[in-house]
Amino acid sequence: MKNKIFLFLLTLTLLTACSTGQAISANVPVQATEAMLQTQPTTDSVIKATNLPPTDTLLPTTTFTPKPPLEKKAWMQMPAVPTGIGDSMRFVYEKGLAQGNDPTRFSIIGDCQNVSSYFLSIYDKPGDFSLGEKYNYLQPTIDYYQGSFSRKSLAVKGGFNVAAILSPLRADPKFCNQGESPLDCELRIWRPSIVFVSMETWWSEKPAQEYDKYMRRVIARILETGAVPIIATKADNLEGNNAINATIAQIAYDYDLPLWNFWAAVHPLPNHGLSPDHFHLTFARNFFDDPVRMKSAWPWRNLTALQALEVVHRGLMEKP
Repeated sequence: MKNKIFLFLLTLTLLTACSTGQAISANVPVQATEAMLQTQPTTDSVIKATNLPPTDTLLPTTTFTPKPPLEKKAWMQMPAVPTGIGDSMRFVYEKGLAQGNDPTRFSIIGDCQNVSSYFLSIYDKPGDFSLGEKYNYLQPTIDYYQGSFSRKSLAVKGGFNVAAILSPLRADPKFCNQGESPLDCELRIWRPSIVFVSMETWWSEKPAQEYDKYMRRVIARILETGAVPIIATKADNLEGNNAINATIAQIAYDYDLPLWNFWAAVHPLPNHGLSPDHFHLTFARNFFDDPVRMKSAWPWRNLTALQALEVVHRGLMEKP
């Protein structure tokens, strides 16, 4: 009975948080969001406030010429977990360490499906998860990044979308400097070497175009600070044509980023890992050696995120 009550309360909390986020983002017109971004101060004033590298020190690896478009459904064939990283990301990582980034820290940029209550925090709480024999190889990665898993990111909140995290109006004034966006605030305070970027929420009648525009700004800024982004696809298809996931895959391809194709991890699950509203993920506790629990999406979200982190960390430690 206690387990059932615990499960009900957790699920109710998550549904409430995400529902609120969807409602907020759905009512924010693109024009208003663009205006919010235009309220940012000049680049120089932001840099003085954040101690982050200015735009004119953009790392050479971030000045990309767009590559040819991927085939329309190519992203559906990409693995759930990246198989490795390229030399360009190792270069970004080394530059970031020279600028003061912490190699043992990662950050999370995202909306309600990335809140610490559900996403990754279990790995800072022994007993809240089970790797089992199959995934025991992930324990060194858990040990290496202790402290980042349960930390509450200043760039994660229900209702955040790719435009909101660039707007100083959405930053937490208790921690962030005046004129600082949630993204820059998080990067300044935590100084991560790796950044998960997982943005499910969208708001526009042309989601792919707007998502692409703002996400490229987010990725460029993360790379400027010498952190390596792990960009994630989403489980849902509320836009109806999978345009956002296709956009995410194209951005990963253009920037040579590790892609965490979360869609591929949950697509084989019952109802593709989605609740009846076709947005929220199905919930179970994170015991990866329990076949019944692994029929739900949340264990797969936490597992494949950790697997992606392990691949990227191992790749960064390898000499080119």
